[in-house]
Parts: sequence; C-alpha cells; structure tokens
Amino acid sequence: MGLILDSTAAVTAERQGKNARQLLESVALETGDEGIAVSVVTVLELAHGIARADTTERRERRQRFLNELLTGVPIQPVTVPIALRAGQIDGQSQAQGIRIPLSDLLIGVSALELGYGVGTANLRHFKLIPGLDVIQL
Repeated sequence: MGLILDSTAAVTAERQGKNARQLLESVALETGDEGIAVSVVTVLELAHGIARADTTERRERRQRFLNELLTGVPIQPVTVPIALRAGQIDGQSQAQGIRIPLSDLLIGVSALELGYGVGTANLRHFKLIPGLDVIQL
C-alpha cells in the first residue's frame, strides 16, 4: 500500500527542523511504504502556511521545504472521479450530522482512489472517511 501525506505530517517535520527528504525517508522507514505522494490540496495548504509565516526566515524555510517536497514525490491532482466520490461521501456524512473539512476529504478520497492510506498527525478528520486506512505520523 502507498501513502498520501497530509500537510500535518509536513508541518510537524518542518517544525522539528527536518527537510522534506528527511521526512520522506523517515515515513518510508516507519511505515514501510515506498509509494509516497501528496495531494495537490496538501500543496495548497503548505503554500498557505508560507504566505502566513511571520518572519522572512520562517517563510524561506517553509518555501525550501515545499520546493524539495515537490521534487521528491508525485503530486496527486483532484480529478473528476475524486470530486464525485468526495461529494458522495460528504453528502452521506452530512446527512448523518458528520462534517469532514473539505481539504481533508479531498486528500482522503485521493488516497482511496489510489488504493493508498493517509499519513497524518490529524487522525480525527481522516478517521471519518469510510474505508480509509489512516497512519499516525
């Protein structure tokens, strides 16, 4: 099984002073997964974090991390099948009073479409997605 990384995994690694290569190596060692990718939604979330950085140094460090991540893993787009499946899961979940943040839903459904799990520090939201294997990082 492969693994889609959520932005929380990248943020945690960056805050620990790791670069993207070190993150990918540690995830591969920890989980045994060699097929590691990120959703384009994760790229959006990390770009958001860069724009919100409160110092030039932090902004540059985050940008270096993202640049390295972009060259180190495949980026999974949000496709029409992903959007349709996410819409179905969202509708069913909300009918039961369960709200899953759209960004996490799209990341999770991207993983489902690939037959992958999600590697994250945010278990709460991803555990709400039916059939998704969630790995705590």
